[in-house]
Amino acid sequence: MIYGEFASFYDELFDNELYKKWCNFVVSNVPKSARILDLACGTGRLLVQLKNAGYQVAGADLSDDMLAIANDHLNENGIFDVELINANMLDLDGLPKYGAITCFDDSICYLANIDQVMQMFAQVRNHLSSNGKFLFDVITPYQTDIVYPGYMFNTNDGDHAFMWNTFIGKVPHSVEHDLSFFDYNHELDAFDEYNETHKERTYSLVEYQDALKSAGFNNVRVSSDFGNDEVHDDTTRWFFVCSEE
Repeated sequence: MIYGEFASFYDELFDNELYKKWCNFVVSNVPKSARILDLACGTGRLLVQLKNAGYQVAGADLSDDMLAIANDHLNENGIFDVELINANMLDLDGLPKYGAITCFDDSICYLANIDQVMQMFAQVRNHLSSNGKFLFDVITPYQTDIVYPGYMFNTNDGDHAFMWNTFIGKVPHSVEHDLSFFDYNHELDAFDEYNETHKERTYSLVEYQDALKSAGFNNVRVSSDFGNDEVHDDTTRWFFVCSEE
């Protein structure tokens, strides 16, 4: 998870065009009458997109720092009626039922094992109204096993620098991202350094489908490219639309 200084760095680096694509994916699958809970909502940029698209939305995240930035983004866009909830996706007790629940940017891949994935799916199912939909994405084994190992990304604009290195993880279909942020401190004429390691893990498509079925999702559609293409052997991210019937 990202906390403290990482929340603001993450927000600055992320490609805003992706939020538009996630929003379009939701619009294509969820009626405007549905109230949406966005799990792992992060800095709230998707909440802004969904709200502007005409949905009633709420956001939940484990990080108070992320939620603080999300609140700022909403207010900057003149949005003051979105509930932001500090919550763990493994325990949604106390939350109401929603017409749709979303969880994007492979946030589910941060869960430790398939048992936690199944637990999260069950929590989502218990908080969906009748005929509600669950939309999420995950990276594929092709991404973890073929694309990610050895991946590097570096950027430096003078005041901020970022280094990203990815390595194969210790369990099947997993990776570890070593992230380093450097923030120029004008008073000290030096860079403050922040480091964090992110661990992601994914599973076969069959394992996800079985976990969804065990949670009560009997209608599951899987696609790629934000719902615009079929699944192929070299697909790097799966997109799911799930419902009870």
